[in-house]
Amino acid sequence: MSVSFAQPPAPTSRRSQLGEPAWELAYCYPAQGDWSEEDYLELSQKHRVELVDGCIEVLPMATIFHQLLADYLHSLLKGYLTSAAPPEHRRGRALFAPLPVRLASRRFRDPDVIYLRPERLKELHGQPDGADLVVEIVSEGKENRDRDLVTKRAEYAAAGIEEYWIVDPESRSVTVLMLDRATRSQYHEHGVFAMGSVATSVLLPGFAVDVTDLFAQADGAAD
Repeated sequence: MSVSFAQPPAPTSRRSQLGEPAWELAYCYPAQGDWSEEDYLELSQKHRVELVDGCIEVLPMATIFHQLLADYLHSLLKGYLTSAAPPEHRRGRALFAPLPVRLASRRFRDPDVIYLRPERLKELHGQPDGADLVVEIVSEGKENRDRDLVTKRAEYAAAGIEEYWIVDPESRSVTVLMLDRATRSQYHEHGVFAMGSVATSVLLPGFAVDVTDLFAQADGAAD
């Protein structure tokens, strides 16, 4: 959810009262709309946040189920790159959050799982400019769902990210979106893969995820 407050009172020696925002902390940070990339990157070392047009968005805290899904997908992708990827992808890397990805000026998102081609790995001491494939696991709540299903779909396409996987625990499905070759600025659906089917990648030939197995391994962690 996005976090914003009414204009804080003028700084005084009075401490914040019970039930009020902790204004003492708020004064340590820029106002919404004034965040620079440097401000954001310093904060993102301590909190899982994203930067959108100079405004900070605080992401929901991940659940164990969310993390199990992300870990499984990252493990599958890493294994694929090690043993089954074609030569042009074999030296690419599967990474995971937190790793803010720069989409545009003053705009960073933090996908759950990321694939970077080898050519994107030349500068390792910083955040990647864009990505080649990203995965988001949809969090509960309308605002969070809208962010992953609508807002990030538009932003990732505009940034030229070739493939966007949306893992939706609510519908138990995986949607794979491919960047349109003509416009290079919007996605079309490669497929919506439900339980009992296998989600496949176009960008990474041979990379596939059994949707039933994906959710079953997370469900089974409590057994």
